[in-house]
Amino acid sequence: MQHDPKWTAEALGNILDNGVKYTPEGGSISVSVRPWQFYTRIDISDTGIGIHEEHYHDIFQRFYRAQETAAEEGVGLGLYLANGIITRQKGYISVKSNDGKGTTFSVYLLS
Repeated sequence: MQHDPKWTAEALGNILDNGVKYTPEGGSISVSVRPWQFYTRIDISDTGIGIHEEHYHDIFQRFYRAQETAAEEGVGLGLYLANGIITRQKGYISVKSNDGKGTTFSVYLLS
């Protein structure tokens, strides 16, 4: 993969941190890695509270905090920084979620 291991670890750590924060006790978080032809895909999935589809773009904005997450610690920088780090490495992040059932962040890095 063509990436900076330190910064990539920071980005993935931010995504994992969110999964831990927003997954209730007894839930689960999984990580899978799949090499593709041009990218390596890293999926980070949780069984947390989920994200409304209309907020998929918002969650990557600096200081964005959804109303339902206001009680959790944080200032809304983790996903913003993760997205910036991955983008600077010519990769990208996508998100899919179901309210109340969990979220999967897919990180694509050049192979």
